[in-house]
Amino acid sequence: MRIFLILCLFISVSTFSQSDILAKEYFKNGDFNKALVEYKKIYAQPSTSIANIDAIVETYQQLEQYAEAEAFLLEVSNRVKYAGFIVELGYNFQLQKDTVNARLQYNKALETIDLQTSNAFAVAKVFQKYNLLDEAIVAYEKGMALNPEYNFNLQLARLFGEQGKIEKMFVSYIGYVEVNPFAVNNIKRSINDFISEDSQSENNILFRKILLKKAQQAPNLLWNELLSWLFVQQKDIKKAFVQEKAIFNRAPESLDRIADLATIATSEKQKETAKEIYEFIIEKSQDIETQVSANYHLLQLETNVNNKENYSEIEAKYLKLFDAFGSVSQTLKLQIAYAHFLAFYKNETGKATSFLENTLELRLTKFQKAEVKLELGDILVLQEKFNQALIYYTQIQRNLKNSSISQEARYKVAKTSYYKGDFKWAESQLKILKASTSQLTANDALDLKLLISDNKYEDSLQTALKLYAKADLLAFQNRNDEAINLLDQVLNEHKTEPIIPQALYKQAELFEGKQQFEKAASNYKAIIENYREGILIDNALFKLAELYVKHLEQPDKAKPLYEEIVFNHSDSIYFIEARKKFRALRGDAIN
Repeated sequence: MRIFLILCLFISVSTFSQSDILAKEYFKNGDFNKALVEYKKIYAQPSTSIANIDAIVETYQQLEQYAEAEAFLLEVSNRVKYAGFIVELGYNFQLQKDTVNARLQYNKALETIDLQTSNAFAVAKVFQKYNLLDEAIVAYEKGMALNPEYNFNLQLARLFGEQGKIEKMFVSYIGYVEVNPFAVNNIKRSINDFISEDSQSENNILFRKILLKKAQQAPNLLWNELLSWLFVQQKDIKKAFVQEKAIFNRAPESLDRIADLATIATSEKQKETAKEIYEFIIEKSQDIETQVSANYHLLQLETNVNNKENYSEIEAKYLKLFDAFGSVSQTLKLQIAYAHFLAFYKNETGKATSFLENTLELRLTKFQKAEVKLELGDILVLQEKFNQALIYYTQIQRNLKNSSISQEARYKVAKTSYYKGDFKWAESQLKILKASTSQLTANDALDLKLLISDNKYEDSLQTALKLYAKADLLAFQNRNDEAINLLDQVLNEHKTEPIIPQALYKQAELFEGKQQFEKAASNYKAIIENYREGILIDNALFKLAELYVKHLEQPDKAKPLYEEIVFNHSDSIYFIEARKKFRALRGDAIN
C-alpha cells in the first residue's frame, strides 16, 4: 500500500511538472487555448499556487475572455482569502475600459487593509505588477500607519524613484536604513544612481539637507557614514574626513574606514588631505602595524612631491622610524621603500643595495625575501646592470613558481630584456604572461608584447624601437627630461614608422608628470588627428578630456571627446567613466 501511495505521488508530481512546462511554452508562443488547458490541469491538483491562478487569469485576458476571467476570480476568491485577487478583478475591468468598476475594486482592495493590515503587502504587490504606482504607495503607507512594526520604506523608495519623486525616495531609503542599518551598503548602491560628482546638483543638495536634518533631530552614526559617502562621491574628501573623525571619536573601534579614505584621497591627488588623514591615523592608532603602514604612505606622499630640498628630511624620518620600530620583518615594506628612495631619488644605489642585502639576513619568509630581491633587481636595472638584475628575477621565478610575485618577476625579466634590446627573448616571456592570474601583470605584458611585435619588423635594425626602449628606461630611472628629448628624436627621425603614436603617448605622460599640460594635450591631439585607427585612440581621447576638465579649464572641449568614447569605443576600459562624465557635462538629470 505504501509503495502504491509513493507511486501515485510521483505520477502526480511528474504530471504537474510536465503541465507547467507545457503551459509556459504554449503561453510564450501565443498558443493561449492550449496554455489554458495545461494551467487548468495544474489548478485541478489538490494544491495550487497564487502564481498558477494568476497565470489562468492572464491567459483568459490574452484570449479577451474577460467574463470567464471575472467568474474564475470570483470563484477562487470564495475559497482563497487573498486580497490581491480584488486588485486582479479591478484590473480585469480596466482592460475592458470599465474604469468605474475598476476603481470600485481598487478601493475595495485598499479597504481590506483597514480590516487586516497584513493585506497591505499583497495588495501593494499586485498594484505594482500593473504599474499602478499611486495605489501601491497608498497600500504600503496605510499598512505602515496601521501597524508601526511594518517597514515598507524600501518598497516605497523604489516606487518614488520610478515616479521621479526624489525627495520622498531619499526620505524612504533613510527611513528603511534607520531600522535596518546592516543594509546601508545596499542603500548606497540604490542612491548612487540619483547623485553625481557635482556637489551643486539638485539631488546632491537635497540628499545632504535630508541627512543633516536627520542628524539634528536624532543623532546617529549612520548619518555621518552616509554624509561621508556622499562627500566621497563628490570628491570632497576633506569633508568626508570630518564625518569619519566624528564616527571614530564616538566609536573608536577601527581606523580601517579612515585608512580607506586616505587611499581615496591619494588616488584623487588630494595630497594635503591624504597627509592630514595619515597623520591622524598615526596619532590615534595603538597598533604598530597600522602605524608603520600610515608612516609608509605618508613618506610616499612626501617623496612623490619630488622636491630634492626635502630629501635629507625624508631620510631622517625613515631612520627615526627604524629606531622606533626596528629593522625587522614587520617593517619590511618600510625598508624596501627606504632602499627605493635611496636609489631612485638620492641616487645612492650602493647604499641602497647594502641596506637590502642586510635586510635579506633577517628571518624572512620566502615571499618576503622575494619582495626584497625584486627591489634589488630594480636597483640593478636602474644602474643598467641588466644581467645581475636578471639573476635576482630568475631566482624568484625558480623559488616561487606560479605565484603572483613569480609572474611579476617574469614580467621584469621581459622588461629588462626589452631595455637591453633583446626583443626576441622579451617577447617569448611576455607570451607566457598573457595567461597570468594577475590581471595587472597580464595587461602590462600584453601592452609590451604589442609594442614589440608591432615595431620589430618595420626596421631590420630596430633602431626606432631601441631608441624608444632607451627612453622608457630613462623614464624608469627618473631621468624624465632625457627621456622626453630621446622621444623627440624618435618623433623627428622615424616619422613614417608605427612607433610614432606610442612615442607621442609616452611623451605626453611624461609631460603630465612635469605639469606641462599644454604640451601633453598637443601630443594627445596628434594621436587623435593622425592615428584614429590605432590602439591608443581611446586612451588619447580620455586623457585629453581629463586634461581639459582638470587642468586646462575647458570642460566644453572635453564633452565631445567623452562622447566619442561612448559612441565609438564601447569596448574601451574608459567607457563607463567616459559615459558618466559625458552625461554630467551634458547636464543630464540624475533620476
